[in-house]
Amino acid sequence: MTETERYLKKHTEALVKDVGLEAACRLSGKSKATLGRYYSTAEEHADRFMPIDTVAALEMEAGYPHVTSALAELRGITLSYETGRKNFREGGVNSDVVALSQRFAMLMAEYSRSIEDGIITCNEAKRLLAETLAIQEVLLSMKLHLESEAT
Repeated sequence: MTETERYLKKHTEALVKDVGLEAACRLSGKSKATLGRYYSTAEEHADRFMPIDTVAALEMEAGYPHVTSALAELRGITLSYETGRKNFREGGVNSDVVALSQRFAMLMAEYSRSIEDGIITCNEAKRLLAETLAIQEVLLSMKLHLESEAT
């Protein structure tokens, strides 16, 4: 199994766990065993992947588009995921620059804590990811402010 296949199976599992196994079965019309095969890394299930219509149905209920974002990342694409927060903040570019420097400082502090023992654990990686996503939101706000000033 390739690294890409493992990566997709990992995110498929995250999607099912996000929705909940029982709810995923109900939403997809698939059994627990079938859903499990989609994210199993066992050799006999290596060629089984969740159908796209099933991914779409589960991602509509999930808290995050796990598989869609994994596919985008594999192609080097950055997605903008809005969680109900308004990306366009009040205050303009100057407040965005301040927010960006603050978020970057928080990322560096988290990185410093995470790397102290020479190993970044799964939980530490999740916290670092959360900080990078927060920076992405500030950058999106800055982009919107700059675009509005350019017109």
